[in-house]
Amino acid sequence: MHVLVTGGAGFIGSNFVRHLLASGEDRVINLDLLTYAGNLENLAGLENHPRYRFVRGDINDRGLLHTLFREEDIDAVIHFAAESHVDRSVDAPRDFLVTNVMGTQALLEEARQFELARFVQVSTDEVYGSLGPENKFREDSPLAPNSPYAASKAAADIFCRAYNRTYGFPVVITRCSNNYGPYQFPEKLIPLMIANALADKPLPIYGDGQNVRDWLFVSDHCTALEMVLHEGKPGEVYNIGGNNEMKNLDLVRLLLAQLGKSEDLITFVPDRPGHDRRYAIAADKIREELGWTPAHTFHEGLSSTVQWYLENRQWWEKILSGDYGQYYEKMYGKGGRHQAGDPEDSA
Repeated sequence: MHVLVTGGAGFIGSNFVRHLLASGEDRVINLDLLTYAGNLENLAGLENHPRYRFVRGDINDRGLLHTLFREEDIDAVIHFAAESHVDRSVDAPRDFLVTNVMGTQALLEEARQFELARFVQVSTDEVYGSLGPENKFREDSPLAPNSPYAASKAAADIFCRAYNRTYGFPVVITRCSNNYGPYQFPEKLIPLMIANALADKPLPIYGDGQNVRDWLFVSDHCTALEMVLHEGKPGEVYNIGGNNEMKNLDLVRLLLAQLGKSEDLITFVPDRPGHDRRYAIAADKIREELGWTPAHTFHEGLSSTVQWYLENRQWWEKILSGDYGQYYEKMYGKGGRHQAGDPEDSA
C-alpha cells in the first residue's frame, strides 16, 4: 500500500512511521507542517529509505493534498496530524478548531475524491469526557468532551462518521489512552517529569495528583494501528488501551524512584480548567475482532522509556533550548541534501 501519514514527525506519528517501514512493504508518505511539536529528528536515519518520502505542508492545503494523492497514488490515510496539548487548547482554542476539525474535513474530502481504500482517524479517549471511580470507556460510550482539545477531536470524529454514513467512505476511528515512550515532546507528563528531575527542578503536578490515566506504550499503539489499517472494519470505532491505570502522583513517584531522585521535588500547582478526573479504556473489541493485545507491561514500558530519555539527552535538550528546528533546514532547506517536496528525491 501507499500510505499517507499525516503528522508523522510528531510523537506517535514518528513512532508509527518507523514501525510501518520496519514491519512490512508499505510505502510511507509523511505530511507534516512541523509546528512546535513536529520534529524531524524523530525520523533521523530515514532520509534515504527507499519507501519513505517527507513533505512539509498543511492538511488544510487542498491543492497540496490533491497533488500528493495523484502523484503518489495513495491507497490509505492514517491521520495523526493534530494540535494535541490540552493546556494550549485552553489558551488558544481556535487553533484546535482550524487544525483538528477543518483540517480533518479537508483531508476527508480530498481522500473521498480519490476513492481511497482506507482512512484511519487516530483519536483519543478524551472525547468521552471523565469517568467516575468505576467502569471504563467503550466504543458506544457517549461523547462528552470537557476541553477545547477534546471537543475538537470529538468534532473530527463525528465528521469521519458522517463521511462513512453519508458517502460510504471507508473511515475507521481509533481512540487511544495516554501514550508514553521515545520521542514524546517534553511538555507531556512523563518526559517533563524526567527532564525536570534530572535537572533537580520542581515537578509540577496539577491539583491533588489523584487524576487517573490509562497508560499505553507507544509501540503497542503502533501495532494496533497497523492492524486497524489493514484489517479494521470501515465505519467502526476501536478503543486502544494499555490496561494500566495509575494516579498521576503515583506515576511521578515511580519515575523519581527509577531516577534515584527525592520526592521533595514534587510541587502541587493549581488545577487546570476542565481537568478530567479519570480515564480508562475497555479494549475488548480490538482484542476480540483483530487479536490485538499490548505486548508490554507498564513497568517494562516505563523502564524502557526512562532508559531512552537517559540515553538521548541531546534530543530533548535541543527541544528545551529551541534548537531542534534546525534539523529541517540542514536536511531539507536551501542547500540541504534532500528536497522535501520532490518525488525524485523522496527519501
